[in-house]
Formats: sequence, C-alpha cells, structure tokens
Amino acid sequence: MPPKIQQSKAAKAAAAMAGGKKSKKKWSKGKNAKDKAQHAVILDQEKYDRIMKDVPTFRYVSVSVLVDRLKIGGSMARVALRQLEREGIIKPVLNHSKQQIYTRASASE
Repeated sequence: MPPKIQQSKAAKAAAAMAGGKKSKKKWSKGKNAKDKAQHAVILDQEKYDRIMKDVPTFRYVSVSVLVDRLKIGGSMARVALRQLEREGIIKPVLNHSKQQIYTRASASE
C-alpha cells in the first residue's frame, strides 16, 4: 500500500465542512387530514321519511348507527330515537346516560 498523503489544513477544513451537508431524516410524512363529515343538522321531510322507513328494519339501533347510516347529526339522532320509542317503533335494550341502545319493537316479543 502506498503511504497516505498528508492533507493541508485548508483541505481538512473543507472536508469537515462538506461532511455535514446531508439533510436530516424527516420522520413525519405530514398529516393526512380526514375529511369533515357533512351530516344534516336540520330535519326535513325527506330525512324524516327515511328515518321512519329504515330504522324499524335495523336490528341494533343507537345514536352512532343513525349518524353513520343516515348521515344525520348526533343531536338529531337522539331526538329521533326518543320519538321512535314514544311511538313504539323501537324498544330500549340499555338506557345509560352516555349510550342508549334500542332494538326493533317487533323482534323477539
């Protein structure tokens, strides 16, 4: 092996400065913003008819089920559940302060 050639101070300094040029690794790829759901907050005749037609066919009825399937807001879903229970279309299975679960009234009576 040939002997190593001694570098000058300027060459060493240039080599040291060039060594740190690589950019740092980015761990975050950016946030994937979820699209905001556009659920109805005002009950019109079309939504009312759909609630009255579809909900009696659901085996499991809760606020989250109505919000997900009918694309309505949570407060409207709670009001609809109370109305359907008063009319006898659905019956309560569990009535907790945080979660109300209902089933269709005709099922397993």
